[in-house]
Amino acid sequence: MSNTALPRLCARFFRHAGPAIASVSALILGWEAYVQLSGISPTALPAPSRIIAQGFEQREALARHTIATLQATTFGFASSLTAAFLFSILIDFFRSLRRALFPVFIITQTLPLVAIAPLIVLWFGFGLPPKIVLVALVTFFPMLVALAQGYEATDRNISALLASMGASRWRIFVMARLPSALPYFFAGLRISITYAVVGAIFAEYAGAARGLGIYILNAKNNFRPDLVLAAVFVSATLTLLLFGATVLLQRAAMPWARLTEARP
Repeated sequence: MSNTALPRLCARFFRHAGPAIASVSALILGWEAYVQLSGISPTALPAPSRIIAQGFEQREALARHTIATLQATTFGFASSLTAAFLFSILIDFFRSLRRALFPVFIITQTLPLVAIAPLIVLWFGFGLPPKIVLVALVTFFPMLVALAQGYEATDRNISALLASMGASRWRIFVMARLPSALPYFFAGLRISITYAVVGAIFAEYAGAARGLGIYILNAKNNFRPDLVLAAVFVSATLTLLLFGATVLLQRAAMPWARLTEARP
């Protein structure tokens, strides 16, 4: 890396992330100042400094529970992503199947998680499977809709040109419809990934041996709001990291988008 590349990289980072860092820092400092000046009880509203200190003391337990939540999130989201992609292809090739399945998919989004989560635990037990199912249930629909909308956004002239050159329907899908759907897909991916961690934690609330949901539930029952908020901060950080990973993945999968952004 050249002598000028690192300063440019840092400047670019702070230009994009600086406002968010400043707003979050101001919120935490204001929170800390309010707790210190108001004298409010730590059992009602712990200060950020106390949350960080107690979270550091509980770092080993938090790490174990975070790994369990990350495992459920990863497997559940991977299952959801695979199912959404396969079903999006089916409903794109078979329009009658789309009319038959879309109402069913919409109904799955109307099911209240507070009611369905205990049933899923009852059916699949207290291990990893119910958490995978619940994460997939929460994240499946946004990605499916994004992919279906992306296929519809394909330029008809490109499809007609490929068809006139003798391309099969599958080849048209691979060469035209799938690339056109990528921006929509990554938009749905970013939405879904923010729900994935929440879905995993909610499944752990309903019944699990390990995970941030169980950790939060135990801390709440022990009247430890500082540990509850420490786990919340960990889950928020985990969500931000996964969101950032989807952004990096989009840049790797769509290098032409950066060239378009770089044009004056």
